[in-house]
Amino acid sequence: MSPPVAPPGWSRWLVPPAALSVHLSIGQAYAWSVFKPPLESALGLSGTQSALPFQLGIVMLGLSAAFGGTLVERNGPRWAMTVALICFSSGFLLSALGASLEQYWLIVFGYGFVGGIGLGIGYISPVSTLIKWFPDRPGMATGIAIMGFGGGALIASPWSAQMLESFGGDSSGIAVAFLVHGLSYAVFMLLGVLLVRVPPHASGARGTARQAPTGPQVSAKQALRTPQFWLLWTVLCMNVTAGIGILEKAAPMITDFFADTSTPVSVTAAAGFVALLSAANMAGRIGWSSTSDLIGRKNIYRVYLGVGAVMYALIALFGDTSKPLFILCALVILSFYGGGFATIPAYLKDLFGTYQVGAIHGRLLTAWSLAGVLGPLIVNWIADRQEEAGRHGASLYGLSFVIMIGLLVVGFVANELVRPVDPRHHVPQPKEADRVQQQSESA
Repeated sequence: MSPPVAPPGWSRWLVPPAALSVHLSIGQAYAWSVFKPPLESALGLSGTQSALPFQLGIVMLGLSAAFGGTLVERNGPRWAMTVALICFSSGFLLSALGASLEQYWLIVFGYGFVGGIGLGIGYISPVSTLIKWFPDRPGMATGIAIMGFGGGALIASPWSAQMLESFGGDSSGIAVAFLVHGLSYAVFMLLGVLLVRVPPHASGARGTARQAPTGPQVSAKQALRTPQFWLLWTVLCMNVTAGIGILEKAAPMITDFFADTSTPVSVTAAAGFVALLSAANMAGRIGWSSTSDLIGRKNIYRVYLGVGAVMYALIALFGDTSKPLFILCALVILSFYGGGFATIPAYLKDLFGTYQVGAIHGRLLTAWSLAGVLGPLIVNWIADRQEEAGRHGASLYGLSFVIMIGLLVVGFVANELVRPVDPRHHVPQPKEADRVQQQSESA
């Protein structure tokens, strides 16, 4: 499938809405915690077990992004968005069947494996295209699109909670909710498939002037041989682990923290908290990534990792004494979590150029795969063990938060070690591009 080329006069500002239609849909993954309590009740699952679909989904996101990154670069954003639509929607339909039959393995396979492939391909589908459309503001451009992934739960969380209330929290009600999600997201993602275009100079289409990329350029294969790639891999993994640990457990976590107080958190309020976290995640993706265009990528990651560690310390020490403090610190952490995702493509572009930035980005997202397992595993496993030991409330999470602080410190150190890529890793400029440039200069 040839990527659709924008006709003369086509506005580049139509690309972010196309990307948003996909990212707002696949961003539903961040609302998974709304389904955890009813699934645990209906199917007799533990907190660790109910996290499996989400964890597998994030693992498959990173793996499919890594292995599919080159295909996305080759076939273009429309192909990628189509694949994402089919996989993500099919994942919900399989999950609906699994819930209806009370076969949890089918929910894990559908939502986690099949839907996770849709997450990965859909996530990277517009990134390279956006950077090529907005070379002057790469942080802002990718932030606009990727904020949709963070904001997906802002829509999905209350929507899912309302459906579970209307259809019931038993297996049949969960099945209907999954079915509605799958069909609705298929329609919404189709809008992005039909709208997206690539810029003429990046298409290589006949009759268009193909422009050679400027500045240092590094291939995806060569990027893996640089320390910069692995340092950024570590930075992303640590930042994501710290944020996703709260996000996956958000609804039950805030309920546990204030269960013994005079103002316990209701199910509806917990779903509202998830929506607030989604809003912070979304705002951080556009706000912090745009800020990175002004202060630099390394500086903004110093904020994400350093201040994030302070926020975790405040929750661990004082979170159960003040609901506003707990919510505020969690919102800041999630804004950094989202900002980290939105800034990383621009950080990669700064270090490796635009030559194969989509493929490099896809490979880097394997860090998300590991973090998607580590974050929920740390929080859920420790909470389950603490509960077995007779503890309750905020004490279920204290050790988890200390671990998260340590991970953020590791990420901070890795970011400090990032330096420009050695020129020996650069791809030589194409001779044809040099010839065209010389002709232009002589004229």
